[in-house]
Amino acid sequence: MKTIEHIPNPRLKEREKMGPHLTKHEQVGLNGRIALVITNTVGTMWCAYAFAAIALVSLPAAVQGGVATLIAWIAQTFLQLVLLSVIMVGQKVSAAASDKQALQTYRDAEALLKIQDELHRLIKVNNDLTEEIHRAVTAKGASAA
Repeated sequence: MKTIEHIPNPRLKEREKMGPHLTKHEQVGLNGRIALVITNTVGTMWCAYAFAAIALVSLPAAVQGGVATLIAWIAQTFLQLVLLSVIMVGQKVSAAASDKQALQTYRDAEALLKIQDELHRLIKVNNDLTEEIHRAVTAKGASAA
C-alpha cells in the first residue's frame, strides 16, 4: 500500500504569525496616526453633545431670521455638526463589531485547521493499521498453503 504523507500548507505558518487582520492594523504612518487621534476625539458622544451646545448658541438668531434662516441653521449647523460625531461613533462601533467577527472567524478557521490535521493523523494511523492487517492476513494465508 502506498503511504501518503501529509504536508501542511505553508500559508498556515504565515497565518499563525500574522493573526487576524483588525481595524487597528490600518494605521499607517504619521498622517494615519493624526487622523486616528482626530477621529477618536471627534467621534465621541461627548463631542456630539459639545457640538449640539455650540449649535444651540446660534439658535435664537436663526429663529429671529425667519423660516429660511431656521431651516438653514438646522441643515447646515445643527445636523452637520452633531451628526458628524454621531456617525463617527456609529462607525467606531461598527468597526469594533467587525473586528470581533474577524477574530471569531479566525479562531473558527484555526479550530478547523487543527481538526483537519488530526483527521490526517487518524487517516495515517488507519492506513498503517490496514497495511499491518493486510500483511498479517497475507502471511497467514501463505503459511496455511
